Amino acid sequence: MTSASIETLSERYGPSYRWILTTTGMIAAMTMILTSTMVNVAVPSIMGAYGVGQDEAQWMATAFLATMTASQLLGAWVIAAVGPRNGYLGSVVIFTIGSLIGAVAPNIDILILARVVQGFASGIVQPMAMVTIFRVFPPEQRGLALSVYSMGIMIAPILGPVVGGVTIDVWSWRHLFLIPLPVAALSFLLGALFMPGRDPDIKRLRFDWLGYALVVGAIGFLMVLIANGQRDGWTSNATTVRTLIFLVLTTGFVVSQLRSDSPILDCSLFQNPQFVAAAVLGFVFGAGNFGSTYIIPVFVQTVQNFTPTAAGMVTVPAGVALMFMFPVAGRLVDAFPVRYLAMFGLAVFAVGALLLRSTDVNTAYWTLAFYVVVGRMGMSIMMPAINVTALRSLTPEQLNQGSGVINFIRLMGGACGVNSLVAYMERRTEFHGAALTATQTPENTASRELLGQVADILSAVGVPEAIVQPGALHFLGRVVEAQASTMGFKDGFMILTVVFVLALIPAWTMGRSKDKP
Repeated sequence: MTSASIETLSERYGPSYRWILTTTGMIAAMTMILTSTMVNVAVPSIMGAYGVGQDEAQWMATAFLATMTASQLLGAWVIAAVGPRNGYLGSVVIFTIGSLIGAVAPNIDILILARVVQGFASGIVQPMAMVTIFRVFPPEQRGLALSVYSMGIMIAPILGPVVGGVTIDVWSWRHLFLIPLPVAALSFLLGALFMPGRDPDIKRLRFDWLGYALVVGAIGFLMVLIANGQRDGWTSNATTVRTLIFLVLTTGFVVSQLRSDSPILDCSLFQNPQFVAAAVLGFVFGAGNFGSTYIIPVFVQTVQNFTPTAAGMVTVPAGVALMFMFPVAGRLVDAFPVRYLAMFGLAVFAVGALLLRSTDVNTAYWTLAFYVVVGRMGMSIMMPAINVTALRSLTPEQLNQGSGVINFIRLMGGACGVNSLVAYMERRTEFHGAALTATQTPENTASRELLGQVADILSAVGVPEAIVQPGALHFLGRVVEAQASTMGFKDGFMILTVVFVLALIPAWTMGRSKDKP
């Protein structure tokens, strides 16, 4: 079947083509983003399989997000070079290759490589689908259309832990990389039928190899810097060197984009105050979305000893709520000033994160699920407001670049959010562990009573007297460790709350945006 333009396909399929195209783009994006969080539930299993700690295992999430972030900037070049259809189909093929590598990975390094390949494909699809959907709808329906598309983008990471948990409990973590393949095949078929071909009126862009190499290097060093700062020390020579390299690469990238005839990141976009405000909120949104989606499954498995399936099911009510909320949010974006909607969404998510901070080992399942619903309801309002504000403020010539950049910034926030949250929680867990250990003195009545009770239980079941006292002390140490871990997670939820409250400031500057002619 030959490639056809949007106009030709619209004539062929009628008014329903707009929603067919939206569904086509959404299925591929959802499938790929689903894998971004599906593996989060497998972190404890993979740590055991490969004998690695959380600092290494979290690179499965970080590598995916970092690569997906960098490849967001390729959307405009891919559309100009090969068109949405070929770009879409190529991305599905690359994603499938990455999934097959992950299914047979013999060690953690190959597994991370598989996540890099998957993330690369996912990053290209998202801005390409978003800008194509934006173009096919009239201005008065774009809020609703992008809201429906955003629903898929938001529901996918929420349902990821559910699919991952069930898959691990029924089969194994390796099957996580095979589960998406049937849907990827469906995406390929739909893309071949309904994605538009290359517009001959769009000038082919020269690929900026230098700029892309610099931004990939800068993102990579930033992730390594955040991930290893806690282990090596934030003032160590290694951290200082990584910081300097990151700053040099970032500076070089900005300079190269200002001088390039065909930049992969159009710096002129940041002369638009509306776009800048939407970009800042997009970064915060990404950090909160992916950061919380990463730590919630790990929290309930580590602190509450949930099974992988139960850990994934915590997010199911939030996914159901989002399905009902997103169409409403889309109509609100078309009808009301976006800054008020964005601020309301920020405030609701902050409340949800604050509620999660109050949880511990005794918190009931449905209480946890309700707190997750509160946070995700806020995000369901934020995301369409951010996307519509960013794209409405651009000229038609800036849409391809703008969609890639706003997605790039959102996912940059996600990559930084996951990495920073893990590093911050490790630091706070160590702090709480040291503080709690310092209180374990002979004067601590509660600890003495606990030791006595454990010693009595051990003696009653026939444990030799010589190891009763060491056994009781070991149990006390595990209690202290568990309490420190719980407090570290609480601090992680608290920092999310603070960041979203501070984001109310840029949200206020978004104002009332209008469509460009």
